[in-house]
Amino acid sequence: MHLDEFIEGFERDEAAEKRRLAAEKSYAITDHLEDVERQFEQAVQGDALFGSTSPEIFVGRTGYPNVSTGLLSPVDRDATAETFATSSEWYDAGLGIEDVLQRRTGMLNSTRSTSVDSVSTGRGRGSDTGGAYDVWDGFVGVQREVAIADHPVDVEVGLDGKPELDLEFDDVGTPTGPRAHATGADLAENPHVPKPVEKTLSDDDWRAEGAMTYLYRRGFDVYDINTILSAGALGQARERSLVPTRWSITAVDDTVGQYVRGTLRNGDTIDKPEVWYNEYMGNRYWVLLAPGRWEFELVEMKAPQSVWNPRPETGYYLASAHEGYEGRTQYVEETAGAYYAARLGVLEHLADRGRQAKCLVLREITDDYWAPVGVWQVREGVRNAFDGEPGVGQTFHETLSAVSDQLPVSVGALRRKSELVAGLQSQLSDF
Repeated sequence: MHLDEFIEGFERDEAAEKRRLAAEKSYAITDHLEDVERQFEQAVQGDALFGSTSPEIFVGRTGYPNVSTGLLSPVDRDATAETFATSSEWYDAGLGIEDVLQRRTGMLNSTRSTSVDSVSTGRGRGSDTGGAYDVWDGFVGVQREVAIADHPVDVEVGLDGKPELDLEFDDVGTPTGPRAHATGADLAENPHVPKPVEKTLSDDDWRAEGAMTYLYRRGFDVYDINTILSAGALGQARERSLVPTRWSITAVDDTVGQYVRGTLRNGDTIDKPEVWYNEYMGNRYWVLLAPGRWEFELVEMKAPQSVWNPRPETGYYLASAHEGYEGRTQYVEETAGAYYAARLGVLEHLADRGRQAKCLVLREITDDYWAPVGVWQVREGVRNAFDGEPGVGQTFHETLSAVSDQLPVSVGALRRKSELVAGLQSQLSDF
């Protein structure tokens, strides 16, 4: 599709940019929490909660290495448990922010405090004596069984008191809902564990990075791998430990992204500059690809009315991170987990084509993105930007100029923040 045809029809909705939804939507979430409280009272039998739990866990990071670790269980007995677990299916189902928050508030986080090294002493899985470095009993053991299973697992959780009806947000992880202290947990069935996961568990000398890429090559999405890593079920035996959910999400995106990038190192480049677009949950994604060796940059533009803008009085706030052909050697601070999630989406698309390219992802965060739901929406927003046909230009300069008319900031502002745009200005022949 020619670039002009692709750009035509994209008109900025100024009214949408000025909407403040947080106050309005918060009432709906509060009402839903009250429903959850009623469901909780019906679901608890004595001091225990019996029900089907998603194959998902949560490991906190506050107080590390002594952290809060929990099992996430739908409170509604009639709920379909697997739909509560964070996955790409949420995008496919068209879930909005309020939909995600309602699902997460409908999940009870039954927690206990433990050391991240608590998985490294005890008896082995399915054995009375073996596996001196792998714990599969007690609360942590049940949590790990849930994490490695390929379907929701029935568990019985002992609780100490009523839950705290609240919703905790994180800009990387998916929000967590009501929380209650767990006195213990028992499996109510024998979980089914996929053979590739069994293989990674049984190899005590397999480094975590290699195990992650093995599972990815065997068809596991990053959501599954993240849960397994967080439960301390990957890596060399003596180094296995619980990994805070926030950290494991970024670690998996980064590790898998590096693997995919490695498969493209000797590939041909794309032929012409391309523009791809998507919009999801108040985030607008422009993905610009240009011929050349791999290079990647994410530039975030945060609206003055957005809750994400730390200095709204100065207008749009820009944040960015960049890597060249050899990748990065330091963790991204300014755009954090969104960088690795967006990069993975681009790399997967290029891998499907067997091509490499320079890539600039422009993410506009409007005030419609009124509550954080995690970087999964960035990953899926970029992944699905490649549906349909791109706009194709003759030069990267032409492509950027066309897109700039749709952006909330000037090319000059981009140039001051973006290495790729600054490089375009100084040496157009590079593109």
